Amino acid sequence: MSMHASRPPRPKRPAKPQFTSMILVLEGVLVLFAALTAYGLRSAPPTVLWAVAGSMFLVLVVLSRLVTAPGGYVAGSVAQLLVIACGVLIPLMYVLGLLFAVLWFVSLRLGARIDRERAEFDAAYPDQTPQGGLPDRAAPGGPVEPRDRPDAG
Repeated sequence: MSMHASRPPRPKRPAKPQFTSMILVLEGVLVLFAALTAYGLRSAPPTVLWAVAGSMFLVLVVLSRLVTAPGGYVAGSVAQLLVIACGVLIPLMYVLGLLFAVLWFVSLRLGARIDRERAEFDAAYPDQTPQGGLPDRAAPGGPVEPRDRPDAG
């Protein structure tokens, strides 16, 4: 018997905050790389460049941890506009910021849809565990014997 056998299964984490947090962190890293590029091209004064990039990085990383707080998703949406506005210093950020804004809104919609479908599934199968696999009673026609399974040799 494994030492983890007595541990209760971990609950499923909601998809929407996972997706949106990931987008914000990746966007923060993008801002730093864009700042390095702009610094190398000398497209903006270094002090202004690093102040803006550092501030944006910190804002995005902090927001990634606060997306589930009240107003967190709205703040993340406003941050998308700020990243796009960084195009004033680094013109490529107009395109990259827009790309990440699209990813942000897709993660909001897709994450909400996955969470909704998980809730519907959990309501239909309340005894289901997070480890996966439908309970035998959910199979059409009742429990399936191992010899009747298509993958049985």
